[in-house]
Amino acid sequence: MDKKHTIMVVEDEHLLLEAITKKLTLTGIEVIPCASGTEAIAYLDSHSEVPDAIWLDYYLKDMNGLDFLRLLKKNTKAANTPVLVVSNSASESNVHNMLALGASQYILKSEYRLDEIITMLLDLVSKKNEKDSHR
Repeated sequence: MDKKHTIMVVEDEHLLLEAITKKLTLTGIEVIPCASGTEAIAYLDSHSEVPDAIWLDYYLKDMNGLDFLRLLKKNTKAANTPVLVVSNSASESNVHNMLALGASQYILKSEYRLDEIITMLLDLVSKKNEKDSHR
C-alpha cells in the first residue's frame, strides 16, 4: 500500500488554511497546517519527518516567501522539499527570485481552483519520488 502523502500548508488566512486542509484531507493527504512562516520553520526544525511538499502562501504576516525559502534552505533535512508558492500577485522579479531560491512552482491563486492546485502539488510529489528512486 502506498504511503500517505504529507503536505505542509503555510497560509496565514485562517479560513483559507482550514479550507485547504479540509480539501487535502478529503483527498487522502495528511496535512501539517501552519498559520505562519515561523510556525512552519519551527515544525521542520523540531521534527525528523519532512513533508512530501510545501504549499507556501507568498505573503505571510511574519515573513514573505523569499524569507521562508532562505530559512528552509538552512534546514538540511527539508532543503530539497518541493515548494509550491501560491500568491495573489506575481511580479516578474518575485517569481524569478523564488524559483532561483528553489521554489518548484509559482502560481497565482486567482488563476486556479483549489483542486487544480492540489493536482499540481501531487505532481511535484510524484516527480520528487521519481527522482529519489533513481538515486
